[in-house]
Amino acid sequence: MSVDQHSDPFEEQLSAALHDTGNVFEADRSALTDGGRTRGRRMRVRRRAAVLGGAAGIALVGVGGALLLPGGSGGGEDGRTSAASGAEVAAGTRGTPAPVPGEELIRTLKGLLPDGEFSGERGRGTDSVRAPFAQVVYDDGEGPAAVGVGLSRIEPGSAQAREATQCPDKVFTPHDSCATSTLADGSKLMLFKGYEYPDRRVDTRWWNAVLVTPQGQQVSVSEWNSAAEKDEPVSRPAPPLSAAQLKEIATAPQWRAAADAIPERAGKPSAASSAPPPPSADGPAVRETLAGLVPDRLKVVAKGGQEEEYAYLVVDDGKGKSFVQINVQGDMRDVAHQLYGSAETLPDGTKVATQQGPGEKGAAGVVMWTVDTMRADGRRVVISAFNTGAQHEDATRDAPALSMKELRTIALSPRWDDLN
Repeated sequence: MSVDQHSDPFEEQLSAALHDTGNVFEADRSALTDGGRTRGRRMRVRRRAAVLGGAAGIALVGVGGALLLPGGSGGGEDGRTSAASGAEVAAGTRGTPAPVPGEELIRTLKGLLPDGEFSGERGRGTDSVRAPFAQVVYDDGEGPAAVGVGLSRIEPGSAQAREATQCPDKVFTPHDSCATSTLADGSKLMLFKGYEYPDRRVDTRWWNAVLVTPQGQQVSVSEWNSAAEKDEPVSRPAPPLSAAQLKEIATAPQWRAAADAIPERAGKPSAASSAPPPPSADGPAVRETLAGLVPDRLKVVAKGGQEEEYAYLVVDDGKGKSFVQINVQGDMRDVAHQLYGSAETLPDGTKVATQQGPGEKGAAGVVMWTVDTMRADGRRVVISAFNTGAQHEDATRDAPALSMKELRTIALSPRWDDLN
């Protein structure tokens, strides 16, 4: 057995998802890059931003959900109690549970899995400044599979807590099934069956269970039908654990006890990032405002979004579907210099940056047209349109259904100034 001594892309994704905030539900998470932040609120912005380059700034994408990592192991009753016992050893003079080492998290995971063979064991304990996890490669005789668990603590009742167990929109994340339920103790549990790559270029399946308790403990269990999340061949038709088994592992009390041992510094925002956030636009209001601003020649065939700031439409002018997304943010003046540079400035002080380039998801022939604006008071409105009905699907038309002029008109509409 070995404990993590270095980091790899998968581990970094896990740490970002569970330790920072936002829990973006994206199979191809590398498409999301840092947009820069100077406040705690910028964590959410960072999660949904992909830098367009130059003065164009950031084009935002939104999806709800959570992410985790791979691993697997055989039986053993000691594994079923190790993490819990480690966390509960004499809570200490200040009531903080003792740290749970990575080795114990690995033993717990192996003890909760059905009998099988294990390899590739890695983990990180709760005393780290990064999110604790355990991962193994598990083989039940049908082929090796990555299985892993990650732990975190989030603010009970917060938007982050709600989003962590919300099923993703199929417009963003194609999947076979997803359901969220409320357990007897009030915990929320999401069970997801989908794919590592939205475009299915490789048939790697990703199944995930995310539990969030009323106390703010978060447990995410993931499995794949290959020995690693990426860069390993598919080794079996499906991941080894059923939805019922994923639920059983995710709800095991050992993980909740271990999550309680995560130090405050690793599970909560620092004092420097805890300033009250700027007002956020109501997501449904953003969606309906956008629907009211698109030209009458366009038929809205689908729409959706998030609780705050983000919305999308799928429109059709009779020549094929076109995906349109918008993000309306509060005061963003503290990062204006990063976003706009030498962008156009209107007489009223509004900054306008534009970008036309390829889509971000790797689908064939997809283009993305963006108009990014910021009012003098810092309100930012970013709108993008695509020549496909979903970003991960190949282009279905030559150009987006909205022209750059129309996108600019929508972004600069005074109706955005009236949203709370």
